[in-house]
Amino acid sequence: MNRMVYIRLGVMMFMQYFMYAVWWVPLAAFLKHLPGLEPYQMWLILCSSAVGSIAAPLMGLIGDRYVNSEKLLAGLNLLLAVFLFLAAQQTHFTGWMITVYLAMLCYMPSWGLTSSIAMTHIPSEQFPRIRLLGSIGWVASGVFSLVAVYIFNVPKFDGTVLPLYCGAGVALVAALLNLTLPKTPPLGVKTGNYSIADIFGLRVIRVLKDKYFNRFTLISFLAIIPFALYNVYGSMFFGDQNVKNITVTMNWGQFAELFFLFITTAILVKYGFRKAMFFGLFAMLVRYLSLYASVESGQQWWFSLGILPHGLIFGLFFVAGQVYTGRLAPQEYKAQAQGFISFVIWGVGYLVGTLVNGWLIELINDWSSIFLIASAMTVVVIVLLLTLFRDPPKREKTTQAI
Repeated sequence: MNRMVYIRLGVMMFMQYFMYAVWWVPLAAFLKHLPGLEPYQMWLILCSSAVGSIAAPLMGLIGDRYVNSEKLLAGLNLLLAVFLFLAAQQTHFTGWMITVYLAMLCYMPSWGLTSSIAMTHIPSEQFPRIRLLGSIGWVASGVFSLVAVYIFNVPKFDGTVLPLYCGAGVALVAALLNLTLPKTPPLGVKTGNYSIADIFGLRVIRVLKDKYFNRFTLISFLAIIPFALYNVYGSMFFGDQNVKNITVTMNWGQFAELFFLFITTAILVKYGFRKAMFFGLFAMLVRYLSLYASVESGQQWWFSLGILPHGLIFGLFFVAGQVYTGRLAPQEYKAQAQGFISFVIWGVGYLVGTLVNGWLIELINDWSSIFLIASAMTVVVIVLLLTLFRDPPKREKTTQAI
């Protein structure tokens, strides 16, 4: 395999997650203190990433049948740059709602597209090592938030509109770099007859005809609900705890993710998908019990045990799930399969998680109780995984060293 292919795919992942983290991580804390914004309006804006994932299967279908995936990704990133630039200039809820939703409709399909592009050119088992560069990009966004204070001569980065302008600039650069990616032409059958199953990727279920894939889909949907508590409202929690440099603080989880994603391939090969996913879910349980302990004890050192497991959760459950999907899906359905999983997890599941957790925060108004509820939900998902899910049949190894 041409080493330049790995480098280009790695740069693609780096830029794609850098552009997201630099503005999304501090968004909840910023919106909470925006004058005139009601709590329910904040929830609606934060649902944008979930609603944006609804477009993922449609983009996957287009990538499978009509347009080179790398060109489609470049076009979406260019539009994202425009909408983030416009979002930074809004002052009212309606403007925020429209521009942020349009931005997410362009961005969220990129997770499925980048996975599909990568796994078209490398063995799926090697994907976690390419995805590792996405985590490096996420960490880089935290470092950039500190550097930006000095570059732009501003008192602070978090809690301002500056992250949106930075996200727009990164998206523009990424769009240009996407045009240098390996050509990834559509491999699916072109047809003008579409059904709802085609648009939302539901045909993948019929193509795979695998009961364990269907159970994996259900378990992933349920797992994202407690996961969304930290991912969406984490900056709000740390803001309530008077933590400075929220973006940098939360990015310690992505820093740890660098190591865990690097070893994800080895863990999958040695232990299989079921055990790897269990490790990921157990790490999420540790996260919420640690955050509960931090609130109850008033000791902020517990934060580290809540933040650092992020890499285990994301790498060993969600990234492993992408690899599992890539393992099962036929070549001509890979983009739709990844789009379908993005739709279920980061679309419908993330939407439910954002709304449910937002409602719990407003109703209970007690972080320790909320973290206990999240812990209980995680335990339920762990039990379902261990009782319902099994590894796919072994096949000939295709791994190779990078």
